[in-house]
This record gives sequence, C-alpha cells and structure tokens, in this order.
Amino acid sequence: MKPTLVILAAGMGSRYGGLKQLDEVGPNGEAIIDYSLYDAIKAGFGKVVFIIRHDFEDAFKDRFDKKLAGKIEVEYVFQELNALPEGFSVPEGREKPWGTGHAILAAKNAVHTPFASINADDFYGYEAYATCAEFLTKKAAEKQYAMVGYRLDNTLSDNGSVSRGLCITNDKNSLVDIDELTKITKENDGVFYYRNDEKHALKGSETVSMNFWGFHTSLFKHLEEGFVEFLSKQGSEMKSEFFIPMHVDDLIKAQKAEVEVLTSEAEWFGVTYQEDKPVVIEKIKQLTAAGKYPEKLW
Repeated sequence: MKPTLVILAAGMGSRYGGLKQLDEVGPNGEAIIDYSLYDAIKAGFGKVVFIIRHDFEDAFKDRFDKKLAGKIEVEYVFQELNALPEGFSVPEGREKPWGTGHAILAAKNAVHTPFASINADDFYGYEAYATCAEFLTKKAAEKQYAMVGYRLDNTLSDNGSVSRGLCITNDKNSLVDIDELTKITKENDGVFYYRNDEKHALKGSETVSMNFWGFHTSLFKHLEEGFVEFLSKQGSEMKSEFFIPMHVDDLIKAQKAEVEVLTSEAEWFGVTYQEDKPVVIEKIKQLTAAGKYPEKLW
C-alpha cells in the first residue's frame, strides 16, 4: 500500500499574522503546501490527510479538492481544542491548540498505512519526500520510525526567532535525544538559543528536526497514552503544548521506538514571519527557472 501524507495545517501562524498555509508564493499563486503535495505525489504517496480547523474547511476544499482529484486520495480531519480524553477538560480561557502531537492524534481514524507528517508552511524539497517514501514502503515497522534531518543554519530566519528540535544521533544514525529549543536566533556573532532568559551558543551545523517524520500507525497508541500523561502534568497550563519531538524523545528513551535519521540533499525553507515571504518567492522562482518545478503546477 502507498504511504500517507499527514499535513499539519491547523495553526494560525501567530507570529506571521494570518492563514499563512495558503499564502501565495509561486508564479501562478501556488502556496508552499502546493509544492509539498506536488512532491509527495511524485514520490509515490497515495493519500493526503489535512489536519485543519473547522473555520479553514471551505478555504482548503475550494483550493485542493478539484486540483487533487484523480491524483491522490484526500481526507480532512479537525484538530479541536475540546477533543480530550475522558476526565479532562479545557482550562477556562485557553485558546492555544494542544500542539503537534495532539494534531497528529486527530488523524488516527483517517490513516491506515505508514505515514509521513509535515508542517503545512515548510518547503522540504522533493528529495525529502522520495527518501521518506522509500523508508515508509520498505522499512517502517511497529518500533521503527524515521525523521528527515536538516542542518540548523539552513533553517533559520533573518527576521526573528524559530523553534527547532535539536537532534543527537548514535553511530547507527539513530536518534538518541531531541531537545526542543523554542527560541533560536541568528545574530551578528553567531547562532544562539535562549532558555529561561539565559543565552547559549550553537555551532549551526547541528542536525535539527523540521517536523518531517515517518511513522508506523503504532504511533497513535503511543500518542493516546502520552497525551493523557501530558494532560495530567500540564493540562491546566494556558500555553503548554504536546510537541511531537518531545513525545518521540520519550519513546526512544523508553525503548519503545527507534528513529532513523534520513538525510537528503533537499533544501528547506519556510515562512515564519511576513518578512520571510519575499525570500521564499525568490527561491521558488529560482527552482522553477532551473526546471525543478513546472511554471504551472496543476
């Protein structure tokens, strides 16, 4: 069976200001997500599951249903704040979604094959999809997952801080540890991250997660258990999030999963801030001129 692509598109992009998932960056109004879909179809994915919010539904269906018909199976699922296990409730006043782990969990009933999960607003490159599709088709198993790794200094924004999962691997190229750094900045004298108001230096050559994962469907059972544990400890907090890198890290340490780090020559770029958009438009233009993509995708 062909692998499934799960696209995390429920976030509003608070730092960006608006529905950046559908912001136009291509020569004919294409969004980054259009290039992701084009690359995934080319790489052999057979189904896409969009994880969105109910108020995005019409915009997504209007944009994708017709163009994807006959090319890939499509399903929409919704990440809802009140979709919680029995015994838990949303703290009064909380509006922030529960994070990427909760988002993927929302796709449980729509995913029936090994799957990749990606962010809607990140450009990963065809090679990343091809590499992950091969893993999902040939190697994914109940305890065998994967992650596409990128070099840190190729994933930063000139316009503000970013969040990245910092990865440590062993001699088998398997993940040993993931440290979720939520405030990484590129400054005149180097790359740094801030934690509890303390400044720490980074080399820039570190491998980071850009939330491009390859999973077996066994992940959903782990997510259900992990989300209950997360809510028990942090469910009363207004802004706590159930991050997928942190949960995968827990699975590795508990020896419930091994995660192979896949490398590719793919270039990553994304739109974290409005000021990033002209850079992305120029890079798409260059890739199109080089023949990597047709002038009109669909």
